[in-house]
Amino acid sequence: MPFGSPVPFAEPADLRDLPSPYYTESHHQLRKAARAWAEQHIMEVAYEWEEETKTVDPKVYQQAADDGIVTCLAFGTKIPRKWAKQDGTVFGGVKVEEWDGFHDMILIDELHRNGSLGVGQGLFGGMQIGKLRAPGVEAGCPPIYHYGSQELQDRVLPEIMSGKKRICLAITEPEAGSDVKNLSTEAKLSPDGKHYIVNGTKKWITNGVYSDYFTTAVRTAGQAGDAKGISFLLIPNGEGVSRRRMFMSGQHCAGTTYLTFEDVKVPVENLIGKEHEGFKMIMSNFNHERLMICYVGHRLARICIEDAIKHALRRKVFGKKLIDSEVIRSKLAQMSREVEAQQAWIESIVFANERLAPADANQRLGGLTALLKAHVSMTLELTAREAVQILGGIAHTRGGVGERIERIRRDAKGVAIPGGSIEIMEDFGIRHEIKRATVAGTKL
Repeated sequence: MPFGSPVPFAEPADLRDLPSPYYTESHHQLRKAARAWAEQHIMEVAYEWEEETKTVDPKVYQQAADDGIVTCLAFGTKIPRKWAKQDGTVFGGVKVEEWDGFHDMILIDELHRNGSLGVGQGLFGGMQIGKLRAPGVEAGCPPIYHYGSQELQDRVLPEIMSGKKRICLAITEPEAGSDVKNLSTEAKLSPDGKHYIVNGTKKWITNGVYSDYFTTAVRTAGQAGDAKGISFLLIPNGEGVSRRRMFMSGQHCAGTTYLTFEDVKVPVENLIGKEHEGFKMIMSNFNHERLMICYVGHRLARICIEDAIKHALRRKVFGKKLIDSEVIRSKLAQMSREVEAQQAWIESIVFANERLAPADANQRLGGLTALLKAHVSMTLELTAREAVQILGGIAHTRGGVGERIERIRRDAKGVAIPGGSIEIMEDFGIRHEIKRATVAGTKL
């Protein structure tokens, strides 16, 4: 039976009762649980959190941790058995060994049905962006889990998974956005060799104002512009760390932050992975980060279609409903065509990612994922623009019937820029695929 909104194209095809080769009963079970959780805790909070308090409610975050959502989002496509509940299940009653990339996609999708990028990022951005899938490791885990020492894992992970502490990823700098090699935040060993002394700044750090820990990319050797010499440190919030909240055009409750480190003493035990090898860890993260952004942008595009069709069916102008206008139906057709096509592309990449070894997936899917990310960004900008045109003034007003569309229009660049802009993704995708073909010996 169809599940969810009855509005055409508001839901993925499998929810419209069309056969799909990808989804099992376990996936449907998770979606029902995630939808019920979202309806109870976050579907009606977007306006309040974004426009009034400009912060997320810590009680809701704690509830997400208590219910196991934080753990699922932290590990992504594979969840280690030790982090399951006593009965061997995770959120939604899904058996931990069944959890896969489609579960990850469904959970992220459902948590953004309120049409707020800020709410999703404010609650879970630090966990989602911080996921890495390392070559040779059959798991999607936080950097601490599969690169950190056992001592670091035992010290930090339990309080993160329980919701007692929060964590975020701190890589981007004012002069080093997409050009990660250009970062300059410096970490020098103290004379006694027991601490790293960290100095530098980080910018546009999602969840920074909420976080107790910062998984931070620092330069331990070399100069800005060198890939070698970058390391990962877990920096606790404390002496020498200052945080200044940044307000973007949207995503007000995401907790976007400008971080400054001034002579911050970090124990050497907080080094994640090997010294000077952080760049490889950062690069291994990008595929999943970009795919996660695609899930979010795709759901926001479906919301644009849903609200636009609803309005067109009820609004009368010049003696007839908007839906009876050929130009309005043409707009809706263009929006729906793009979204339905990209749904198939997303699912094909998730499926391939599940079937390939991590190292192979990182290499073979990198260019395709970059192009998909560019496509989703462009589709969201199209659907948001056309939805505003269909709804008119009410989609240009904060609050009310057009609330979701107005917010999505402002948040669209929050999908198009993070993880690599449209232009960078298109260029990288083509270069990557040509390079792969050339290395394979193809005569082009």
